[in-house]
Amino acid sequence: MPDNKKVRRRPRKQKKSVQLKVFALGGLGEIGKNMYVFQYGDDILVVDAGLMFPDEEMLGIDFVIPDISYLEENREKIKGIIITHGHEDHIGALPFVLPRLNVPVYGTRLTLGMVRHKLQEAVPDYNANFVEVKAGEEAGLGSFNVQFVSVCHSIPDGVGLVIQTPQGCIVHTGDFKLDPTPIDGRLTDYAAFAEAGKKGVLLMLSDSTNAEKKGFTSSEFIIGGTLDRIFRLHRNKRIIIAAFASNLHRVQQVVDAASRFNRKVAFVGRSMINYVALARELGYLSADDKMIIPAADVYKYAPNQVVVMTTGSQGEPFSGLVLMSKGEHKQIELSARDVVAIFASPVPGNEKLVSSTINRLFACGCEVIYEGDKEIHVSGHAARDELRLMINLVRPKYFVPIHGEYRHLVRHTQIAQEMGISPKNTFVLQNGDVLAISGTRAQVREHVAAGRIMVDGVAMGELEGSIMKERHELAEDGFIVVSAVVDKYLNLLSIPYIESRGFIHIEDASSLHEDLLAAIKRVFEHFAKRKRAVEKDVLELRVKSRVRDVVRRRYVHARPMILPIITMVEERPEK
Repeated sequence: MPDNKKVRRRPRKQKKSVQLKVFALGGLGEIGKNMYVFQYGDDILVVDAGLMFPDEEMLGIDFVIPDISYLEENREKIKGIIITHGHEDHIGALPFVLPRLNVPVYGTRLTLGMVRHKLQEAVPDYNANFVEVKAGEEAGLGSFNVQFVSVCHSIPDGVGLVIQTPQGCIVHTGDFKLDPTPIDGRLTDYAAFAEAGKKGVLLMLSDSTNAEKKGFTSSEFIIGGTLDRIFRLHRNKRIIIAAFASNLHRVQQVVDAASRFNRKVAFVGRSMINYVALARELGYLSADDKMIIPAADVYKYAPNQVVVMTTGSQGEPFSGLVLMSKGEHKQIELSARDVVAIFASPVPGNEKLVSSTINRLFACGCEVIYEGDKEIHVSGHAARDELRLMINLVRPKYFVPIHGEYRHLVRHTQIAQEMGISPKNTFVLQNGDVLAISGTRAQVREHVAAGRIMVDGVAMGELEGSIMKERHELAEDGFIVVSAVVDKYLNLLSIPYIESRGFIHIEDASSLHEDLLAAIKRVFEHFAKRKRAVEKDVLELRVKSRVRDVVRRRYVHARPMILPIITMVEERPEK
């Protein structure tokens, strides 16, 4: 009889295609610490390594950098770090990141010059492997072939990227604007982006900073007209101009205006002096040696013969302009003979610092020209219509907005959808979200560590750690220190010392001190009577508890930090 049983064969396992993974370790939902990672199999490409300046909640923190634990775990897979341009939010983390990864760094001439200068200051013993590239050139990094594309921004030598991968083409715009009249004549390369779009783009990552601003961003060229008006209207005054030190286009326009009006130029602020020197050395800034004078020589010239260009447009505490406004600058003293122009808008989070600086400048008697005045500043980032045009040139299948606060990312996504990209193909990611692209699918399923690392001087640590918690407690509630010296039987050898800071008004100190002293004495008397050994930690916890009880009986809502210090003295051996 025939066997009618069907033989079930196991389906053949299809070879799993390698996924292209894209994620950010910084730069999404925030302004700063840009760091983007592209991974295909065992090859990793990193784009940018920036810092972010702290907000007012980050007490005592100098700046914040990305958590690179994932990159450290996969160090051997990293083919290189590409830097799109020389702003701090794109290069500022390199002194901390690069020695730990030790991989090649790719960038244009000016960008690498700025990086080299930062590394020489921060880690002078580290020898970096720099690979200089030019816009229009290509570089192979493992599975990635990268074309560097010229883009306009508020700093020279910026680039966007066209990255060829086995899964398809990725376009990373970098920070850009579509300026028709750039100061250095270096236009955004429309043709390169359009050519990539014509061939087919799998994924586009685009600058979202100005996604809420209508129209087109104004050209940097208009600043020249503003400078001319200021120089004409204030021909008898000394002119002080504050701007970002890295905005070399603006520096060039100030130098050109000073030349037209027969004024000398003095640069103030370490970063301003360093960047100007670097840009002149590399040929990105043109200035006659006879025009430039040291700040110490300013008073050798009449007020209408000098223009001072300084740092401090963001109200940075130790910048040139801020020190001048406080009357603490060693070389420049402000008065009614000065007009101060701030050629920058406040970065989010710096509004109070900038406002305080402006108030002090008015108090010095200066005339102050700032953001409220027309055409004093233009952005280096594309506005909504420029973003539309770039999306139309590139025509990607998938779209990820980058470089912006969360609302900017959402607005940029809406623009992409208006331009015909399917909502299911647009992704508003957060730092650490992994977009995996394989075949005809793109989805977010993984997450990698992408926290924030705080830098306090030379120390580094997680932002959410205990140090920040303690700083907030000290700032809000103050502290009480209790110091007691006892013998091995826990008898007090002297009156306990009690000190507080930032907690109690002086008129209440005396009576509270007596209550605290009585409570502390009772703790030691209790343990001394038991005549048993007691761990020091137990004593400190009991003292802390009793001090807290006394404080809260008097001040219900008080939560000062309490720090008990107990010193146990052994008996001296007999001679």
